[in-house]
Amino acid sequence: MTSFSDLNLDPKVLKAIEAAGYTTPTPIQAGAIPPALEGRDVLGIAQTGTGKTASFTLPMITLLGKGRARARMPRSLVLAPTRELAAQVAENFDTYAKGSRLKKALLIGGVSFKEQDMLIDRGVDVLIATPGRLIDHFERGKLLLTGVEIMVVDEADRMLDMGFIPDIERIFEMTPFTRQTLFFSATMAPEIERITNKFLSNPEKIEVERQNTTSQTITQILVEHTPKRRDMAAKDKREILRAIIERDGDDCRNAIIFCNRKTEVDVVAKSLKKHGYNAEPIHGDLEQSQRTRTLDGFRDGSIRFLVASDVAARGLDIPNVSHVFNFDVPSHAEDYVHRIGRTGRAGKLGTAYTLSTPSDAKYLDAIQSLVKTELPRGENPWTPPGASKREEAAAEEEAPKRTSSRTRSRSKKVDAPAAETPQPEVKEADTRTKARNEARREQKPDTRNEPRTEARNQPRQQEDRSGASSSRSRGGRGRGGDRDNGPRVVGLGDHVPGFIEMSFEERRGDS
Repeated sequence: MTSFSDLNLDPKVLKAIEAAGYTTPTPIQAGAIPPALEGRDVLGIAQTGTGKTASFTLPMITLLGKGRARARMPRSLVLAPTRELAAQVAENFDTYAKGSRLKKALLIGGVSFKEQDMLIDRGVDVLIATPGRLIDHFERGKLLLTGVEIMVVDEADRMLDMGFIPDIERIFEMTPFTRQTLFFSATMAPEIERITNKFLSNPEKIEVERQNTTSQTITQILVEHTPKRRDMAAKDKREILRAIIERDGDDCRNAIIFCNRKTEVDVVAKSLKKHGYNAEPIHGDLEQSQRTRTLDGFRDGSIRFLVASDVAARGLDIPNVSHVFNFDVPSHAEDYVHRIGRTGRAGKLGTAYTLSTPSDAKYLDAIQSLVKTELPRGENPWTPPGASKREEAAAEEEAPKRTSSRTRSRSKKVDAPAAETPQPEVKEADTRTKARNEARREQKPDTRNEPRTEARNQPRQQEDRSGASSSRSRGGRGRGGDRDNGPRVVGLGDHVPGFIEMSFEERRGDS
């Protein structure tokens, strides 16, 4: 079996590797380091978590051991797609370059230009940068790339997804044609292959495992759920997420929870906090200082759950991640491989859950086609509210009939005579009032069928004339205008309640 001492690395580098606790190189390291030390271009294709970072940092430190850096002219350049990955590469250099005099600088967004300019002015051997910030420094005249001897492109397929390919091509053209290029990627898309054919010279290709495969140390579980309504899908998945965490208990020591959108990252993190879980969000809209604190807290264990967008999916080496949750099924199948690769690293076991709804069917088909296997289905531990009652009702319908004794007792209850409904008690005052009204009604003559007398009609005629004159004075805008609609009906007509007639009779008696 190959050991690091067989790879012709610098003795100081070997000492740093031993201090870090590594003894045996991974397949990608064993395949990439020897041709890199010979000065050849390298094209490394390996899934995430296989040690690609050390595949280029170790030979770079050995090759750069001789020489001297000049101001604003770095001797080597490492391009990374995200700030977090660039910072992680810088940490690897700090670990493996102990005992050497190599200087490095980190150029990423969210940090003051002034501080970075000061580092470049002193001269650096290794410049680690994201493409956007590197071009910013170059356009400001603070950086020259004509002295680059070694150029590394890490996570090239992620560069493609983030739209950095035009920037990468521009940066290649800024560097000398004689540079040595180390190109690493987890997948090999046609666009990536085009760039390698254009900028790499007869590269040594190392492909340690079949392209787009997942690690055998990861247990993959698909949890399917059909919500009652589409707008309830996200809320239901948050319930399922918490139910899985509770079910796994101590086995779920920590976890990275991936969401497709930044807004969903914030919602899920807030929900977990509300229910008492130690969780923090991380995505591209947060300040770099906050993102760094969050990652450090997750690494040292002070944060248990890291809710992340795909900014944390690629290349981040966070040891001992027990679980990965795909809260949202990734829309790009390749992202699935990188997400679940955050667990099960360095030979350790890990678990990856994917929560899906019927609307995710086409994304699941793409993932299963990519990894050449069907994702194992797992049990959904969460029961929606009301589901238990429906199950009980269904069980009662399918259950055998009750015993005859219970049937007889129930029938007796049904056949029991109903109690007589008590009639309301008639009050004495109501009886007297009713008798008085009937007596007065008998005394009153029935004039309903008789023609109205002139005296009774006179007030109404005057009223009609006054109403008509007022209507004409308003320019005919009154209801009906000047038209004669006949006698107007006032009050209730012939259907006058008795209590109203009583009041009129009393008044007539008084007059």
